[in-house]
Amino acid sequence: MITSPTNPKVKRLVRLRSRRHRDSEGAFLIEGYSEITRAADAGIRIDEIYMCDRLFLGTNEPGLVDRIVASGARCHRLAPEPFRKAAYRDRPEGLLAVAPQFDTGLERIRLPTDPLLLVMESIEKPGNLGTMLRTADAAGVSAVVVADPTTDPFNPNVVRASLGCLFTVPLAVSTADGAIGWMAEHGIRAVVTTPSTRDLYWNADYSGAVAVVVGSEQYGLSETWLDGRFPMVRIPMAGSADSLNAATAAALVLFEALRQRPS
Repeated sequence: MITSPTNPKVKRLVRLRSRRHRDSEGAFLIEGYSEITRAADAGIRIDEIYMCDRLFLGTNEPGLVDRIVASGARCHRLAPEPFRKAAYRDRPEGLLAVAPQFDTGLERIRLPTDPLLLVMESIEKPGNLGTMLRTADAAGVSAVVVADPTTDPFNPNVVRASLGCLFTVPLAVSTADGAIGWMAEHGIRAVVTTPSTRDLYWNADYSGAVAVVVGSEQYGLSETWLDGRFPMVRIPMAGSADSLNAATAAALVLFEALRQRPS
């Protein structure tokens, strides 16, 4: 039982909130019952599981811990104070795992026939990236490509906002040019979102192999996507705001694509 918040293991967990330390170790944090369950179901290797049974919210947590330990992970028991120190949630649930970062190369993506993709360029906020992963899962997206990222997909807040859907939707990280080249190789059309067009998003054709492309919160898409090669669509705005939150915009367009496509 680890009882001190200054224990070296606790300090290491705190350091893993930093991208520099995550990249240095090649590891990241997964916190919460649902998130760890989805990671395990997706075959993500978990090296360590930290538990505080006094913070458990239900009765299923011990079974999940046993499952993770049976897969080869080391288990560490923590008292509430050091667990709260290590946790990145305001209301921790008593479960925190450490896993190795997995491959995010485009070559890992295995596409079905006529895939629907989400491409997000230069997303700045981890919460938005995580929310879009959760939305992509709900919309049946075949893969997500994070182009020219400014936030780390292994950020704890991405894991949290995605509710573990970081592990359920195939994810790749690339440059914008690399993503465009890869899409061309696989015959995937792009439909790009921007306020600077007359064409409304529900009039676009989302059949076949297609990718919905969404830009950053502040600047939208770069000229790499807006140079005329790809059809552009916008979401009509009836009020004084000229744009929506990036995650909200992605949800609207993805679910229109889902509506159009055969079930």
